[in-house]
Amino acid sequence: MSDRHIDPERAQFDAFKALPRDTVIHMLNLVRFKDVATYVEGHPLAGQPLTGAEAYRNYGAYSGPVFQRVGGRIVWRAAMETMLIGPEGEHWDAIFVAEYPNSGAFLEMVTDPVYREAVKHRQAAVETSRLIRCTANPSQGETVFG
Repeated sequence: MSDRHIDPERAQFDAFKALPRDTVIHMLNLVRFKDVATYVEGHPLAGQPLTGAEAYRNYGAYSGPVFQRVGGRIVWRAAMETMLIGPEGEHWDAIFVAEYPNSGAFLEMVTDPVYREAVKHRQAAVETSRLIRCTANPSQGETVFG
């Protein structure tokens, strides 16, 4: 099991696939970049002086058309200012919510051959991350604030 949290573990992916597939989903993304991107040996950018943020921009440029084709869109993006509750010193360089029309669209994206090449930029860029599937319909659960 990886402690870097770059790609899903098999059990996590299986749990994702077991959830309802016919509803809109939101994916909360928390991403911390490496100082220097680390591409695998043999990749055209291996050994190049790219930052993790630059490699992640490459990921976005190459994966973006696939993301849009499957009906994905970014519904919220923010920059972290400070940790109010959580581990001291933990920080995230990219925070956003991606929306998919359903989980099938997400699965279509991650299995697309163009995306599978693009994700190599993400793997080179990311120190650690969290990808949290959320329901896009808050009325499915109790609300705390009203």
